[in-house]
Amino acid sequence: MASHRRVTELALLKRKIETRFFEKKVSPGQVVNKFISELDILLQNLHNTNIDCKDKRHKQYEQRHQQNISYDNFLTMIQSNQVPIIMNTSMMSNKKTNYHRLVKRLKHKFYLSNIIVQKTDKSKVFHLGKLQDYHKKSSEYMNKTAAYTCLGANDPSADLIDRTNKYLLDLRLAHWITQKQYEELSIKPNEVKLAHLYYLPKAHKSGTPLRPIVSGLKHPTIKISRLLDKMLRPLSDRLARDTTITSGSELIKKLYNVIDLYTMIPQTEGILAIRRMLDYLNVKQVDGLKIETIIRLGRFVMQNNYFQYNNQFYHQVRGGAMGSPLTMTMANCYMYFFEQKIVKQIQNSGGIYVRYIDDIFISINWP
Repeated sequence: MASHRRVTELALLKRKIETRFFEKKVSPGQVVNKFISELDILLQNLHNTNIDCKDKRHKQYEQRHQQNISYDNFLTMIQSNQVPIIMNTSMMSNKKTNYHRLVKRLKHKFYLSNIIVQKTDKSKVFHLGKLQDYHKKSSEYMNKTAAYTCLGANDPSADLIDRTNKYLLDLRLAHWITQKQYEELSIKPNEVKLAHLYYLPKAHKSGTPLRPIVSGLKHPTIKISRLLDKMLRPLSDRLARDTTITSGSELIKKLYNVIDLYTMIPQTEGILAIRRMLDYLNVKQVDGLKIETIIRLGRFVMQNNYFQYNNQFYHQVRGGAMGSPLTMTMANCYMYFFEQKIVKQIQNSGGIYVRYIDDIFISINWP
């Protein structure tokens, strides 16, 4: 029964993984086959872990549908992209229910064994890692960047919601924003949720470092961040169009990487770079918002990035949250002015300097 269950789980993982490649219209190749083989070894170990099954109907289901399936033959079929449906006609009617039950069981097994299966950064393949390794690298990253302050178990959500609404009300009463903008940006406690931190492994780099992502789709400041990004990104793109590119595929040679770009930019200097961009482009207002209002809102967003990780709350005190819409625009503005001196020297000598977010390509023609 354990062997049959393992084969079923492996088939599910195979289909879900390959679907991601088919959506992108690329061939998974032998890398996926190797990954599936590693998953099989993991699943064999996971099935040695006893898991209480409280659902009697689930037990009866497994007892009714035991099948003698050769794993070696099944793996051969998987590797040839011929994944069989290992459910008979009576099982098909319950396919959806069984599928979600199977996914839940797999997640539970990985959870019990402290295993993380995560899509990688940029290359978009899958990485198999240990939870303790993620926690270790997370701690090392936070210590290295000094960009975060641990708040312990003190949840800052309620205070942040109150301060956000009060800040917007003050701007409205001072006529810095319109009534419509105030209503669009204001938040309700039941509509927001503090961000959470997770990591994407950089499998294409030595030692598999982690890229931090602060997922804050319902963060109290997300509406402000989106509004500012919508206003400022077209201006930022126009400012830096001669030294930036918009597609990673344009960089075909070895790149120089700006390490931890988003977290290493000082917040004050990042906001000042936005003001400098607006002054440089001689922009007096954007979509009805005065420059001073934009700067005030941007500063509020940058200074109020909070998130939760591993049952602890954190406040980001340096840089911007990778996951906040405004952060990329701020980083591009900062980098544009930071790199101008060297860009002019390189271009005057006939060289090339282009940047894609935090990756830089330089061709130097110096004697």
